[in-house]
Amino acid sequence: MQTEQNSPEKISYIAYLIIGGFIILLLRLWHLQILQGDELRKISESNRLRVIGVAAPRGIIFDRNMVPLVKNTPYFCVSIIPHEFNINNTASLSQLLNIPAPQLHDRITRRAESPFTPLRLKEGLSFSEVSFIEARRSDFPGLMIEIETSREYIYGSVGAHLIGYLGRLNPRQSRDPDFRDVPHEAFIGQWGIEKLYDKSLRGSAGKRIIEVDAVGREIRLLYETQPSKGSDLVLSIDIALQKEAEKAFDGRAGALVALKPGTGEVLGLVSSPSYDPNKFAQGINYADWRSLSENRRLPMLNRAIQSQYPPGSTFKIITAIAALESGAVDDASRVDCRGSISYGKWHFGCWRKTGHNAVSIRRALVESCDVFFYEAGKRTGFDKVQEYALMFGLGQETGIALGKEKKGLIPDSKWKIETKKAPWFLGETFINSIGQGYVTATPVQLAVMMAAVANNGYVYRPLILRDTPPSLVRKVAVKPETLDIIKDALTGVVNEQGGTGGAARSAMTTVGGKTGTAQVVGIRKDSKYLPEKFRDHAWFVAFAPSDKPEIALSVFVEHGGHGGSAAAPIAKKAIEAYLLPEVKKKELLNVQD
Repeated sequence: MQTEQNSPEKISYIAYLIIGGFIILLLRLWHLQILQGDELRKISESNRLRVIGVAAPRGIIFDRNMVPLVKNTPYFCVSIIPHEFNINNTASLSQLLNIPAPQLHDRITRRAESPFTPLRLKEGLSFSEVSFIEARRSDFPGLMIEIETSREYIYGSVGAHLIGYLGRLNPRQSRDPDFRDVPHEAFIGQWGIEKLYDKSLRGSAGKRIIEVDAVGREIRLLYETQPSKGSDLVLSIDIALQKEAEKAFDGRAGALVALKPGTGEVLGLVSSPSYDPNKFAQGINYADWRSLSENRRLPMLNRAIQSQYPPGSTFKIITAIAALESGAVDDASRVDCRGSISYGKWHFGCWRKTGHNAVSIRRALVESCDVFFYEAGKRTGFDKVQEYALMFGLGQETGIALGKEKKGLIPDSKWKIETKKAPWFLGETFINSIGQGYVTATPVQLAVMMAAVANNGYVYRPLILRDTPPSLVRKVAVKPETLDIIKDALTGVVNEQGGTGGAARSAMTTVGGKTGTAQVVGIRKDSKYLPEKFRDHAWFVAFAPSDKPEIALSVFVEHGGHGGSAAAPIAKKAIEAYLLPEVKKKELLNVQD
């Protein structure tokens, strides 16, 4: 009887359990479908759909004559989708990819953004490696080959400091809004033109959405957007000039900057020694980076804009202009050079120990007489010389768009008091008037100066793209007859008996120029042998043709010795390469039509 009495209670208890179970089930379904529905739907779609980015071809960079300087090449990578891969197959995958199994296991199991996001395992695959992996890919669900666009720099190290190179996004760039649409492992411009115009060069990536089966094989294409190719760029440089100039340096440290006088376009920019940007194009390895960064010859330093040196006798051009414009001397003035002058206990010598005898300003430039310019600086006053140096672009950034420039230094008496807490002495006027002492300049500044002399006083900002509207900085207030005297004398430097720049003389054109030798250390007169690091720096500035200049340049050879013997021959080769007919340039570059 007791059993019969309890039966209705048991039935009620079971009914409550069943109802409760249904309520729990309904709540769970509501939670999954309503609260987590979107998230689970995405996961479900990810099991079936795969989104593949399609890299955009990067814009091509050409020289001013439309000679391509780079070309795009495929860059193959192998990736895995962790969610689709059976981790128990790590050992087999290790053999396929030739990656140590523990390293591979750690890479795949490490927490990533999403188990459905492709995880890159190996980069820079060769065609044979791609073929080998593709043949076995079906054995490893989730394994995929990705293709990116990389660069090949056709002329290697030639022009590297101007063209630049590609590299991975660094952590700072990853946080930059300008790169929010760039994949984390993509290559972007990290130096030079590649960096400066990266956004327009890289274009816009495309996208493919495909349906895949259980082993990751494509079933059908569901959606596709085509990538948009990056914009091409035409540089102002002449690669024939660039190649011949770099060859002429023959491994010596130094720089060359060549400009088009009427526009400021950069026709050539050399920094030697250089580096091969191809080592960066697919991700530079540690050994190569260490070799570059620890190299004492500083191949990564852009000496054309980031090194400053005493300009030596090339600065006599400025002293001559200031002296003529101020009336301190004229074309009839004569100074008697006996090999030196004395000032108190100090002795200031001329490079020619026997002297130049009585010389005019023209002859003083031709033969680079130091004594004449000591006297010219004394009569003019160095504060006035400084004014003209600044007007012609020295002692300030030129504005070239290639990174941070050095400013150089053109001192005056006020600067001396503020920085040295001492007055300016006449002896300092002597040595600074010939480009020694406190005066320093960069190769690009001296190229700007020489272009302004060649074009009758127009100072332009250096431009690195062809057909860019000229950017005039200023027109120097200088009499045409002053510049006529200077240009005539500079033509004599190269083409007359006794001129110091005879090594730049050319059968192709008439060159005007000025040599410069910048002393590094004071040495004894009887020194016959000197380590390279103590040798003088060599300079040569020039323009051609003399009657109607089409090119102006500066050449600097670090510890090269004399400007006439070390720098002038490089200038000659660069000028002649630029003036070659186009068909000859193609022969020089081995370019096929």
